[in-house]
Amino acid sequence: MKTRLRQSQEWVFDLDNTLYPPESDVFFQIDQRMTLYVAQLLGLPPQEARKKQKAWYAQHGTTLSGLMAEHHVDPGQYLDFVHDIDLSALSMDLALREAIAALPGRKIVFTNGSRNHARRVTAARGLDGVFDTIVGIEDTGFAPKPHPDAYDYLLKTLKINPHRAAFIEDMERNLKPAHSLGFVTILVHSDKDWSHEPEGARPAAAGDRHDHVHFTTGDLTGFLQQAIKPETQ
Repeated sequence: MKTRLRQSQEWVFDLDNTLYPPESDVFFQIDQRMTLYVAQLLGLPPQEARKKQKAWYAQHGTTLSGLMAEHHVDPGQYLDFVHDIDLSALSMDLALREAIAALPGRKIVFTNGSRNHARRVTAARGLDGVFDTIVGIEDTGFAPKPHPDAYDYLLKTLKINPHRAAFIEDMERNLKPAHSLGFVTILVHSDKDWSHEPEGARPAAAGDRHDHVHFTTGDLTGFLQQAIKPETQ
């Protein structure tokens, strides 16, 4: 599997909590705005709105998918609202930029967020111009990871051969379809406490092990640097 990783010509990256440290609490802001959106839409107190939001997230893959299924919300308006956040906690990471740029072949962001959110985040991290393509939730017809339609879009539209590709995520459930399709799968974990998220839909923690995950790392930059080093003779 190390040889397959080294020979990869397509590198698919998740965005939130993968290309920036979860400790920055950028996604916490998004999470809070999702709760606020649900509360305002349904006229619910915050605690009830949060329960609804998390139930949709666990069942549908994203809060947006639940809202579209049950309340026919305008996805563009919703995405603009929840991604209207402060990114000042993010800093440029030149070492990560160099590590990604050095990878052979195409580099792709594949996110359940919007393209505009991905552009803002990658710019804040100093990663603008490194990726060949950004695939946002609007590109997949709002089908989120881990829904099969999202992966189907990725493979068919970008003509990716998963047997020559790596898939990098902080959510193990999003790596299950990637593993089934033939990707090398990399799970990025952190020390952040995710116990507030629904079980089975939490970002990875240190020590997590899953049959559909080939590699785990808490240091994405270091992992990528090692990934393309030639094998010792």
